[in-house]
Amino acid sequence: MWWSYQDVEEQKKQVQREIAKRKKRGEKFEVLPAPAGQKKLSTTFWGQSWCRNLESYQDYDSRLPRGRSYLRQGKVYDLKIQSGKLSAVVAGSELYDTSITIQPLPKKQWQQIVESGAGQVGSMLDLLAGKLGDGLMKVLTDPDGGLFPKPKEIRFNCSCPDHADMCKHVSAVLYGVGVMLDTKPELLFTLRDVDQAELLANASSAAITDLSASEGDLAGVDLSAIFGIDLSAEVTPEPPVAKKAVKKAAKKKVAAKKKSKKG
Repeated sequence: MWWSYQDVEEQKKQVQREIAKRKKRGEKFEVLPAPAGQKKLSTTFWGQSWCRNLESYQDYDSRLPRGRSYLRQGKVYDLKIQSGKLSAVVAGSELYDTSITIQPLPKKQWQQIVESGAGQVGSMLDLLAGKLGDGLMKVLTDPDGGLFPKPKEIRFNCSCPDHADMCKHVSAVLYGVGVMLDTKPELLFTLRDVDQAELLANASSAAITDLSASEGDLAGVDLSAIFGIDLSAEVTPEPPVAKKAVKKAAKKKVAAKKKSKKG
């Protein structure tokens, strides 16, 4: 056992030396911090929903625990979430470049989500904080028609020698997404190539329609506060005094022109 322990320690040192070299070349190599001392990796609606969806993939059961362990050990670096793509470097016996391609959410499926969310999103802050109605939460997390990707929409690529469909390095990156969504939930919409503002715009339209139908119930209500805009800014009547001053100045200008012509 002693020789194997030495071997592992030497691998760790080699990895750290390689990280140091890459940093000197200008690479950031920022570790993705995972919460320590907590059973759950994620604490928010979006992060936990991502992890639950990931763990529902039965084909990946055997690989997920190892990836979760790698993440907790601080082995995931430079995780980037872009439209349809995840990329990171994961430290194992060496440094491995890992990329994951995720198909964009079908437009028809997104439109159904937007329509289902009509009137259920109070603000962008509520949306990103996961403060949503039960109906919309159910739609967003639905395994078939929701916002999270299905296994057939995901493709993996890792430079490690493990030829399994999902290696532990890929698993660590996928769990890392859940951690990132705790602080940057908007990245889920970026990943699926959809605009979260459409959920809010749809909700605002529904609210305005309701307002027209029941304006009698809203007498005296501050509509600017409800919709988050200054409704009085667009129409600002000019004071009567200002109007008179403008007219007087215009008359003087015309009189001056006539006088100069006569002269």
